[in-house]
Amino acid sequence: MAVIMFSCGGNESPKTSHIKDEKTVPKVNIPDFNADSAYQYIADQVAFGPRVPNTPAHDACANYLVQKLEAYSDAVMVQQFKTRAYDGTVLNGKNIIGSINPKAKKRIFFSAHWDSRPYADNDPDPSNHRTPIDAANDGASGVGVILEIARQMSIAKPNIGVDFIFFDVEDYGPPQDSPKRGQGNHWALGSQYWSNNLHNPDYNPHYGILLDMVGAKDATFYMEGFSLEYASFVLKKVWNTGKELGYDNYFIFENGGYIDDDHKYVNEIAGIPTIDIIHLVADTPGNSFFQHWHTVDDDMTTIDKQTLKAVGQTLLTVSYREK
Repeated sequence: MAVIMFSCGGNESPKTSHIKDEKTVPKVNIPDFNADSAYQYIADQVAFGPRVPNTPAHDACANYLVQKLEAYSDAVMVQQFKTRAYDGTVLNGKNIIGSINPKAKKRIFFSAHWDSRPYADNDPDPSNHRTPIDAANDGASGVGVILEIARQMSIAKPNIGVDFIFFDVEDYGPPQDSPKRGQGNHWALGSQYWSNNLHNPDYNPHYGILLDMVGAKDATFYMEGFSLEYASFVLKKVWNTGKELGYDNYFIFENGGYIDDDHKYVNEIAGIPTIDIIHLVADTPGNSFFQHWHTVDDDMTTIDKQTLKAVGQTLLTVSYREK
């Protein structure tokens, strides 16, 4: 998804960012993130087939996500909308939102996109460039991690309010051979709609965290540019927690460039400090995302439970330490 823009220019290596460790935090009871459970949620989504808007698979997966959030949340709503794709196609979108402790004043949110790309336009085989993808990592992995977080919070609630937002129509941008590539805001249409039409007019969370491509083996999460610009305090909290838990091989303390992902619009339109945990590969010109990004090989074979554990446990720890 989206074009990567390195803040220091094209192929220059990311620079080390000096973020000091946070002060000692009080001990709290933090649930154990179950990577097997998260893996199954990803497999369930992939089993529907490509979740491309306006398809039966998309509708079936939406029903599944609503049912899961109804089981794990105190309140659920579906924000239905229509939007126009880069080629003029009218797409029927659904942003799906669940809430824990809906009356709590202090809130944070976790988000991911749940739709899948209609084009495997980065596949090495040109004959696959109009083939929809399973999107096990690019979409389903973030949703799977969030569903497991929601399940854990339904068992032992945190002290704050937590919302789970599944954005739709994120990955329907122009294919690489389209003349509209790089023109207009054709990506992240669900998060743009939500940012302009908050599901609650008074919604004012402390911060948000976007998960995108968080399931591949040996994933590397560099510090994304818009995250540093708009929500450095959140980035510091998450990366230092990951380091503390022994996951610093995933959470890399180096700049990773600017990504036009859902969080950009949440920051710039809704004004909510939001970071992006996204798999980036340093020093790989022309393909800065994980190896199977936008290819037919983004299937369940790409998903690694150790990566799911690293991300999920870090975010559970961050959540339960909030007061």
